[in-house]
Amino acid sequence: MKKQFISLYFLLTAFTVFSQENPNSQQLQTSLKVKQLIDKKASYNRANNGDYDGYRLKIHIGADRAKAREVKNKFSAKYNDILSYEDYQQPNFVITVGDFRTRLEAFEALKKIQIEFPNSFIVKSKIKPKRI
Repeated sequence: MKKQFISLYFLLTAFTVFSQENPNSQQLQTSLKVKQLIDKKASYNRANNGDYDGYRLKIHIGADRAKAREVKNKFSAKYNDILSYEDYQQPNFVITVGDFRTRLEAFEALKKIQIEFPNSFIVKSKIKPKRI
């Protein structure tokens, strides 16, 4: 009986000692994991210049730069709350609009502008984060 009591006492003491050390090591491991995730996100942002994967609406494709600017200005005048971008993808000038995180957001905007820009469509793109 004494041997069982002593072994039980020893097990409880060992458990208490290990359980007191364990939270500190768990906190340290959690802290290291959080730091690794922060570093990983920072390196990803450096590699992508802070841009996110998202969607834009392509409203114009054409070789005429003046026509592309005309379409961009027409869009900006009508929808001043949505940003527009002019890119050159040889041999065409491309006008894309919006910075949408999800395809659903892009689709809602597409339905809104499709009356004036019937040939517009959704494309995957790197987008700028929204400034608050």
